[in-house]
Parts: sequence; C-alpha cells; structure tokens
Amino acid sequence: MEPLVAAIDQGTSSTRFLVFNAKTAELISHHQVEISQIFPKEGWVEEDPREIIQSIYECINRTCEKLGQLNIEVSNIKAVGVTNQRETTLVWDKETGQPLYNAIVWLDLRTQSTVERLINKAPGKDKNHLKYKTGLPISTYFSAVKLRWLLDNVDEIHEAVVKDRAIFGTVDSWIIWCLTGGKNGGVHCTDVSNASRTMLFNIHTMDWDPELCRYFDIPMDILPEVRSSSEIYGWMKSGLLEGVPISGCLGDQSAALVGHMFFEEGEAKNTYGTGCFLLRNTGTKRVMSDHGLLTTVAYKLGKDKPACYALEGSVAIAGAVVRWLKDNMGIIQTSSDIEKLAAAAGTSYGCYFVPAFSGLYAPYWEPSARGIICGLTQFTNKNHLAFAALEAVCFQTREILDAMNQDSGVPLKQLGVDGGMTANRLLMQLQADILCIPVVRPTMSETTALGAAMAAGAAEGVNVWNLSPGQLPHLTSERYEPELNPEESEYRFARWKKAVQKAMNWETIDVCYNSNGQQQ
Repeated sequence: MEPLVAAIDQGTSSTRFLVFNAKTAELISHHQVEISQIFPKEGWVEEDPREIIQSIYECINRTCEKLGQLNIEVSNIKAVGVTNQRETTLVWDKETGQPLYNAIVWLDLRTQSTVERLINKAPGKDKNHLKYKTGLPISTYFSAVKLRWLLDNVDEIHEAVVKDRAIFGTVDSWIIWCLTGGKNGGVHCTDVSNASRTMLFNIHTMDWDPELCRYFDIPMDILPEVRSSSEIYGWMKSGLLEGVPISGCLGDQSAALVGHMFFEEGEAKNTYGTGCFLLRNTGTKRVMSDHGLLTTVAYKLGKDKPACYALEGSVAIAGAVVRWLKDNMGIIQTSSDIEKLAAAAGTSYGCYFVPAFSGLYAPYWEPSARGIICGLTQFTNKNHLAFAALEAVCFQTREILDAMNQDSGVPLKQLGVDGGMTANRLLMQLQADILCIPVVRPTMSETTALGAAMAAGAAEGVNVWNLSPGQLPHLTSERYEPELNPEESEYRFARWKKAVQKAMNWETIDVCYNSNGQQQ
C-alpha cells in the first residue's frame, strides 16, 4: 500500500478529517461534522473549543472506520497535517487543559470600540499604522484585538494570566496542543501563516514583535512558539493514530494555495467558504498594497526553506450569505437550493445585495458598513434575491481582483477556485462572466485539506510527499470561460459599487438592543 497522509481541516462551519494517497493526491476517505456557531449578542460570533476538539476525534474515528471498510490499514497513515480557520482566538488554562472562554471567531465584531480606540491613538489616526510590520490594517478581523478584549473583559482570563496559567492560541495551536498531550506535555506552537494573522507577528523578522505586543499590551509569555509550516511538531498522544507525527500546519487560505500547487509567483486562487479569500503568490517578496489588500505569509515549507508571501483580499461574507438565506429568512431549505432558485430567475432583475453583515473587509476595511438590498420593485421575488446573493459573492471577488491587478501591475490571466460553494456551477459561470477571465476548478475540491496533507507528508523525518516541481501529481479540473459581453459585465459591476456606497457608515458606535428590539 502506498503511504497515506491525513489532514484535519477545522473550518468555521465544520470539521473534517481527510486521508490522501501521498503519491497520487487521491482522496481515499473522509468524514465531516458540523460545528455550532454561538451568537450571544448582535455581531458576536463564538464557538466552543471543547466541541471543536470533540468533532476532530469524531472525524478521525469515523474516517478510520471507513478505511477499515475499504480494507485499508490505519497504520498506512504516516503523518497528519492541520489546517484551520484563521484569526479565531482562544485562551485556555495550561494546568487544567480547559478553555477559559469560548473561541472568538474571526467574523466577530465585539471589538469595534477597541479598534476605534486603537486607531484614535495611532499617529494621524491611521488604521494602517502597523501595516509596515504586520501587513495588516487595525481591524476587528485579527487576533490581537480579540485577545485584548478577552484580557479586558473576562475576569478568569485576567486572573489566569496573573497566575501564569493562561496560554493563547489560534485554532491550530489549540488542536496541536490537545492532540500532543494537552496538560500532559502538549506542544504549544503555531506556524508562520497563522502567526502572521495575529497583528503581533513581524513579517520581516518572522517572529513575535515586542513592540507590537507592547502596543496591544499583550504579555509575550502567553504566545505559542512560531514554527515553519512543514516540520514535526509532536506526535499524536492517544486514539487510533497514537504515535503518528503532526507535521504540517497552515492557515486554511495558505493551505488552499499549496493544495492548488500554486508555488510560482503570480499564481492566484480564490476560496469560497464562509467568507471568500483571494491569495496571489508574490514569492519571497513582501508586496505592500496601496489598494486595501493584506500582505500575509503564505507558507514556509521547512525549517530551512524560505518564507513565501501573498497578497490577500478577504471578504467576510460569501457562503455565510447562503446560510443566512436558509437559517434566518427561510428562503431556501438546503444550501444547494440557491442554485435552482437563482437559475429559475436567470437575473437579479436590477436587485443588488451587499451582505456587509460584519462590516466590509477588503478593499474597504469599513466596520461601520451593514448589509443592504436595493433596487427592489414589486416584480422582485425570492429567485431574484437568490441570484443577487450569488452575484454579491462574484462582485466582491471582482473588487479584490481589480485591487490585486493594480498592486501587482500584471493582470491575472485566470483564477483557480476551491471551497464548498464551487460545487455551484451557476456561481462559477457568473464568476467568470463578472471577472472577464476564465475560472478553473479542480475536480477534487478538497484543496485546503490537500495542502495541509502535502505540508505534513513533505516534512523532514516523514518524507513521503515530494514537492519538487517535476514530482507534483497532475490534478484534473473544469474550466469556465466568460460568456457575458464585457460592457454588460462592467455595467452591472458599476451598479454594485453604487450599492456598496449606500451600505457605508451605518453603525458608528456600539449599539445595544433589548429583547423588545429597542435601543438601550
């Protein structure tokens, strides 16, 4: 049997465990469990760290059962990689192993007043004050402000820090710590791609930055050790995979870039998950954006390998708009229904939907924006709304692609795509039409997990996956060519931008509502 490599893919809405053939990149087996999101107040988004770990064990066990049914020995799994929702922030007690609060999810907006305070104390009230070191604007999105909120507002965390019991991590750190032993010798580490999303990491020195930690008033001793994205961090301490090395770690968007095998400068992919994330590989160069994009560490595939960087455009709400139509509005019964509804309309009939539920991310970075639907007439029905929701995902991607082309000076010729929403063929065709370039979707859609498995399998001491250019497996793909004439595409995009302006400056302060919907 050829060697297998597994990946834990812990996303915002689900956890998955997937097993790949290290020679062919074929997906052998997998299991998925949905994760509950907790919304304690308007704009707050949390998840239970215990549920996250429990879901991982469940996915591992069920996948191993499925391997047994295929007559495949679990002992063929030579390594495990971890990929995760980035920025989501956890603090736990290293002595009890228990979380001290729920995980604050990347989408969460409770830190808006913290962000305003930090921007107001920056020279010239500039949200890009820390961008030279971090590649990021000061925003609710990143971990440092969430950690600052936890230290300010959760007594248990403040006390645990004073007693030297608290440790901080993003989701990857929590997973690796738990799986390598937890309170009994668990490894407290993260990789460069996840660290670069905290605002505490210097993307030049490639380490935690004392000045940034002072700026946010974060004690450095609670931070995990920063490692490369491909090395043995530790070994699974229990369960069916006991003794298997955990040897790959990448934030989900970096993992998708690796899974597409986009190792060349200028190659770009867009992942359609809860949010939408477009990354363009800039090689070993740190390209600073003048158009609202982030400069992020893409990967460092080995201790002695160079770090590679990416320009990133982040959209907060993509798949989440479909979940909203299903769970909040009851317009669809299952997420796949949206394609049927939108196809029945074939157009939004002049209706535009800006799903700024968590403000607007790139290229605007406007936390005060809120969702808006405009252009409604008596003729508008739920089919048009479904179409407008899909168009919104495509328009947001177009805004980022335009910014990327301006920053790099080299227009993108085609876009690689992955993520759950890419199963929607109507969406993929719409995306090609609105971008006016071809969209290429790998047939095997689990690109993010594949990237984590590749990093794990290639690690020194594992060496079952060869990442040399000539040795990479060929992945089959589908290609969507633009079918809309460019003038029509430009007209619709201009209308979208008009709708975006109407969504701006909606919320200016923290507003609380009581159970009757009245402002307090």
